[in-house]
Amino acid sequence: MKKLLNTFFVTMPDTYLSLDGENIVVKKEEETLARYPLHNLESICTFGYAGVSPALMGACASRNIALTFMTRSGRFLARVIGEDRGNVLLRKEQYRISDDERRSALLSRNMIFGKVYNQKWILERATRDYPLRLDTSRMKQVTGSLTETMKLIRGAEDLGVLRGLEGTSAVQYNSMFDQLILQQKENFFFHGRNKRPPLDNVNALLSFAYTLLSKDMKSALEAVGLDPYVGFLHRDRPGRASLALDIMEELRGVYADRLVLSLINKRLINEKGFYRKENGAVIMDDDTRKIVLQAWQERKQEKIMHPYLNEKISWGLVPYAQALLLARHIRGDLDEYPPFLWK
Repeated sequence: MKKLLNTFFVTMPDTYLSLDGENIVVKKEEETLARYPLHNLESICTFGYAGVSPALMGACASRNIALTFMTRSGRFLARVIGEDRGNVLLRKEQYRISDDERRSALLSRNMIFGKVYNQKWILERATRDYPLRLDTSRMKQVTGSLTETMKLIRGAEDLGVLRGLEGTSAVQYNSMFDQLILQQKENFFFHGRNKRPPLDNVNALLSFAYTLLSKDMKSALEAVGLDPYVGFLHRDRPGRASLALDIMEELRGVYADRLVLSLINKRLINEKGFYRKENGAVIMDDDTRKIVLQAWQERKQEKIMHPYLNEKISWGLVPYAQALLLARHIRGDLDEYPPFLWK
């Protein structure tokens, strides 16, 4: 359980939420686990199936407290709000920003800045931890170049320019990614990003991890009342959750890439878990997919200090924290959207 940005997250399984006076009560079977006052809450987000009492649902509706239901794995189910409250003003402003390419660029550049910053520190940390196993001089050149690119990103006011800078930084980061693979090099290598379909084991893992991240990000955006299909950097396309793709950019490296590298370098998976189809696509078998899913869920339980909020939260709540911060910026409560900057 965690209160974050006036949102109460209930992440413990099999808990039941009820009302006692002006307090929300969290119970498991007959045991009371926690009690929180309702008066400071904007929303409640619960992960699990035990449920919520009708009295609490009524109290939330009358107090304009949004009540969001998620599965244990983080998939969005439903959001209940009172009749006097909605997401109309928030979403209308989101749509206005999306329709204005300059405003879209000014917001998107913070997300891309966060992506490049995090990629830089992934390489910096690898250089520090494995100086004898990496081409440190080349790694330093790339991180220095990423630093210069970050300065240009901060001044970008055009979506085309921003996409160009993001693409350049991605090429530089990807050129070093193979060096971060320290084990099983004969079967796990990275010679460039390929997808639809992935053509090697590492790209198959990355594609799957990015899919998991995009689904978590989409659920987080829905939970805070934003439209995940209307983005800023990624423009509208039917069926594509463009805003989820926008905001997950800053989390790709630290959330997905690092998990993939950990699975390979710790030998939690091996080449026997992959097979190649006739069209060249490389696919994971069911057992390997289960290993990745288990590792993903375990990683989401690990704690991290959020760099902007300066609070310790689980990795699984990071997408929700960023979605909440984005909503606050769109509402005008924050001058800029603060990206997730890992170090």
